[in-house]
Amino acid sequence: MPRGFRDRRGSEIAAERGFIDTIRRVYESYGFEPLETPAFEYTDALGKFLPDVDRPNEGVFSLKDDDSQWLSLRYDLTAPLARHVAEHFQSLPKPFRRYQVGSVWRNEKPGPGRFREFTQFDADTVGSASPAADAELLMMTCDTLEALGLKRGEYVVKMNSRKLLDGVLDAAEIHVSQRGTVLRAVDKFDRLGEHGVELLLGAGRKDESGDFTKGAGLDPAQIRQVMELLTGTGAGYRQAPAFHDLKAILDVLRSGGYDEDRVATDTSIIRGLDYYTGAVFEARLTFPVTNDEGESIIFGSVAGGGRYDDLVARFTGQQVPATGISIGVSRLMNALKGRAPSSLASLVVVLALDDVHGSFAMSAELRAAGLRAETYVGTKKFGDQLKYADRRGAAIAVIEGGDERAKGEVTLKDLALGTELAKSVESRADWVQERRAQVTVKRERLVEEVRAMLAGKV
Repeated sequence: MPRGFRDRRGSEIAAERGFIDTIRRVYESYGFEPLETPAFEYTDALGKFLPDVDRPNEGVFSLKDDDSQWLSLRYDLTAPLARHVAEHFQSLPKPFRRYQVGSVWRNEKPGPGRFREFTQFDADTVGSASPAADAELLMMTCDTLEALGLKRGEYVVKMNSRKLLDGVLDAAEIHVSQRGTVLRAVDKFDRLGEHGVELLLGAGRKDESGDFTKGAGLDPAQIRQVMELLTGTGAGYRQAPAFHDLKAILDVLRSGGYDEDRVATDTSIIRGLDYYTGAVFEARLTFPVTNDEGESIIFGSVAGGGRYDDLVARFTGQQVPATGISIGVSRLMNALKGRAPSSLASLVVVLALDDVHGSFAMSAELRAAGLRAETYVGTKKFGDQLKYADRRGAAIAVIEGGDERAKGEVTLKDLALGTELAKSVESRADWVQERRAQVTVKRERLVEEVRAMLAGKV
């Protein structure tokens, strides 16, 4: 399998669905409505990555269509939104408020929790220059993170303005050809720290694997000016107009009860994409995360966005104010292993011992009642069937052998309570002797008793 891509199975897909359902409910409660755009866009519509002589620049996955035009898999969901707004500008309500969830692809080096294909969930307001539009997105981000199970103090949404950095770049006389590299360098401040960013602003940096990343080539004085902004040690930036723009956003937030423990300013927040023009946001976890190697790491951002007032103008020539936020669903799930809400209902497995037709009838009855049920279709060995139900993560196994059938009964085994026993089963006789974590009920009460066991009432 190519690096940065992965297969996913039921539990992870169900957890993502639970995440997405939760985010959708919060976004829709704020009045945002859904939009879908295609996975491919014309490469020049993505804005940052334009075709060169042979193929588009690094960062996107691209191909030529049968008309020899470059197409690229979308890098994010914002540039496609700008294209959509431009194409339908006259018919859209202003402001236009939409959310979108989907896969995005980045042709970049993968790392811990960073994949080349991942899921984002965006919300954007297009057509409003008001600080209230930015503040609303930040409120909604806080509400969403808490709806996903994070407690106050486990996250913080940090905010800055790209205009502050632009002012520093102008004052330091950093050439326009260097600015993209500078942005990408400072965007790694939370992961690499001061020294790592200083290297990327200068000649470059070699990472732990030995790969070398070429730097922006700034001189020491220019590096110092940029670092003073990132570390908050520079003088005078609090008097800049851009800082007053941030204060206007904070005033709206504070009036709504979103205090500094949830949203705060931080001059190290930059965001790496070129199209941001004003306020930028980044949500970070405040607790260490354990990676796949068992190491405690600083995870970095799980959501980000900002104001991009010039992006739609690339298509229409008319400036349209816009602001948006994006939650990295795949990344946040990776950080919150074991805490993800699942959208898969509890599974009931009906064993098929000596009456397959009766087993399928019971499964159909459970499904008709709105429960999730399947009939085992493998071997006839009781132990194999029970182990299968356990490995499937089933909550309940339904057993109807000849003795139960003769009495008009079925046995329900609570697998959540009997996991260890199920693992040791060698035969049905062994299991019957134990009779733990199970109950025998009348066949006609199957649905009611399964529901009760699922609810923990038995």
